[in-house]
Amino acid sequence: MPYAGVSPLGEKGPCMLYELRVYEILPGRMGAMTARLGKAIEVFRKHGFDVAGVWTETVGRNDRLVYITVFQDMGDRETKWSAFVGDPEWHKIRVESERDGPIVARVINSFMTPTSYSPLG
Repeated sequence: MPYAGVSPLGEKGPCMLYELRVYEILPGRMGAMTARLGKAIEVFRKHGFDVAGVWTETVGRNDRLVYITVFQDMGDRETKWSAFVGDPEWHKIRVESERDGPIVARVINSFMTPTSYSPLG
């Protein structure tokens, strides 16, 4: 159920949609992945993405990179992802980053909305 919330940027509005993306990285390719995402973040911003954070694991598994993006709703997400995926700059970044082979073994994504008792609410 929608409720008034606050985005990580401090914008008040309807309930936000948070997308959690977990990238399982092939052995020895984490450096290539972090470099690629560092460049891709600029393309995200160009298309209006709100990136709440990016993490690598420091305890336990060390083959995962995780980030969370924030959208107004699923329609907003679809619009922004479509623009990103079709951007020639992203295609160039991806091709260059995979010059020495694939990087990502698997991507797991989840869509989340804050509970009424979340600090985001």
